[in-house]
Amino acid sequence: MSDELEDAVKTFLADVDAAHKEYEKGYVDADATLELVMRHVDDLRDAHEP
Repeated sequence: MSDELEDAVKTFLADVDAAHKEYEKGYVDADATLELVMRHVDDLRDAHEP
């Protein structure tokens, strides 16, 4: 795995975990949480595609 992809995966996992915790605590709504997750999915895809 390239360093760029590895960094993207680590960031993705950390940020998704944080978003989920904030959602469970009631700090953000479902739409905002899903939007954040999808932005990170896009970043992960960009890092993976050649």
